[in-house]
Amino acid sequence: MDILNEYDIIVVGGGHAGCEAAAAAATLGSKVLLITMDLSRMAQMSCNPAVGGIAKGQIVREIDALGGLMGIITDLSSIQFRMLNRSKGPAMWSPRAQCDKNKFSATWKTFLESKKGIDFWQGTVLKLVFEGNSVAGVITDIGVCFKSKCVIITSGTFLNGLMHFGAAKLSGGRISEPSSLGITEQLISVGFTSGRMKTGTPVRIDKRTIDFTKLIRQEGEESTIQFSFYPYLKNTQPTLPCYITYTNEKVHKIIESGFKDSPLFDGTIQGLGPRYCPSIETKLITFADRDKHQLFLEPEGVDSLEYYLNGFSSSLNWRIQNDAMHCIPGLENAKIFKPGYAIEYDYFLPTQLTHTLETKLISNLFFAGQINGTTGYEEAGCQGLIAGINAHLKVTGSEPFVLSRKEAYIGVLIDDLVTKGVDEPYRMFTSRAEYRLLLRQDNADERLTPLGFKLGLVDNERYNRLLNKLACKERVVSFCKNFSVVPDSVNHLLLFKDTAVLKQNSKLDTLVRRPQLSLMDFLPYIPKLKILLDSIDISLQEEVFQSAEILLKYAGYIDRESVVANKMERLEDLVISEKFHYDLIESLSTEARQKLGKVKPATIGQAARIPGVSPSDISVLLVLLGR
Repeated sequence: MDILNEYDIIVVGGGHAGCEAAAAAATLGSKVLLITMDLSRMAQMSCNPAVGGIAKGQIVREIDALGGLMGIITDLSSIQFRMLNRSKGPAMWSPRAQCDKNKFSATWKTFLESKKGIDFWQGTVLKLVFEGNSVAGVITDIGVCFKSKCVIITSGTFLNGLMHFGAAKLSGGRISEPSSLGITEQLISVGFTSGRMKTGTPVRIDKRTIDFTKLIRQEGEESTIQFSFYPYLKNTQPTLPCYITYTNEKVHKIIESGFKDSPLFDGTIQGLGPRYCPSIETKLITFADRDKHQLFLEPEGVDSLEYYLNGFSSSLNWRIQNDAMHCIPGLENAKIFKPGYAIEYDYFLPTQLTHTLETKLISNLFFAGQINGTTGYEEAGCQGLIAGINAHLKVTGSEPFVLSRKEAYIGVLIDDLVTKGVDEPYRMFTSRAEYRLLLRQDNADERLTPLGFKLGLVDNERYNRLLNKLACKERVVSFCKNFSVVPDSVNHLLLFKDTAVLKQNSKLDTLVRRPQLSLMDFLPYIPKLKILLDSIDISLQEEVFQSAEILLKYAGYIDRESVVANKMERLEDLVISEKFHYDLIESLSTEARQKLGKVKPATIGQAARIPGVSPSDISVLLVLLGR
């Protein structure tokens, strides 16, 4: 075998997972090779030109807190920022940014090319090289062999990718890009179980042909809050608005006329689609009683004429898409750059992975991203980060890095994948986390930056900034608990905010707990509070006051959730070190024997989360462990 080069880690795929994996492993000191089909499309935004959203925004902040790059690159390429769910409690607040998709990809490329320790190869991996029960390298489409100690596969939608445009089908992993063949078949031959999933994307529209006067304009927020906890990022991009419009009954009738030829309904598409990002045709079936659906028109970039029609994903014939679009207000004369399409691709059941994202069947082989049955840039990016960290730790013989469910949404996501598996493309929601009040977007750095610093992904500057933030927050909290407010000084404010006035002195923290009031409201009325704010680094002021206010308002709830989380964590400490032959334990239910044997949980806590394993089954395991 003619070997070109040897590496510590080879990353297959240059999408969001692959880029985070390569960057993390190289930062930690591994010699990395990143192989991708097109070196000009690093972390390409194949679908919507945005990062974040409900729970996804929390994941991006966690990536940044650990030392990953998605947050930084989003901030450098964003053209609009919004904090979603501000009307709800802080556990639900979720940052989201529209990005210039070309700048996003170009910035990723610049960051990776400037990182010491990464080599690049443009090509397609056709085959993995195995030595016994371990992966040892890859072979590309032109026969070049690269050897390595670990391989991370981040193939996105490219494994046997098939695109559907109505009855027309094209092989490919993304429009105008070929699919990847060979890897699925090889992995199946050594014992892996694969499946098919489906996702889709909507039309891209020519900006010059949109009547914006008929659309509802949606501006971003003015805020110093951004995705990255690193404050010294200079984004020179202008801010651009998005727009809202709606479908109507005429649009629906045209779409329904194409159902008879839809690959979604005639059995052509076998893969399962994402429940929470359905195609427009699926919406009309699922919500048959609705006479309209909201759509968002999102710019794809500052210098781009393309607009993304969010909410109109479709696999219908291009003519049906075109005719239906022309009945939408504002789009009567719109021209299409690219029609929408559905794409089917291979994935591998994630229950075949450990929590480090290493496969159980083949050592030193890691999977990250859509190959594990997930959907979304953010879900892919965090898996790539964890796979890159653990591949490096495996190479160096160090202890693996695993996040628990109470530490991060990333921990929830990975535990869900490897414990429960997937039967549809997995996307993260705040409701998936038991301890979402602990896993807020504002405290991701407090939770995870010390871990990133210990790993070596977070530098001294970032870590010292966190220590400064924590010290400042403690000063603010202490001030609020100890400062007595005189009624005459704030009663005017309280009347204006429609809340009860004071009749006697009160500690500031008791006032901050009122839902009508925020800590910032008191700045004009309490000079000492303003002096305290001014003593804090300007880049930290909003973060510190927001974090302190959340702690004061929700202290009781946070403490109660922490108690529950700590109690449940005891089950995670009960390691199932013995290799039980579950099929021989007759006191377990039949379903439990089958599920436990398949998943092979590492702890009692993981076993308890496996669907079909009952509390009585857990009691049996505890007895066998001497507990």
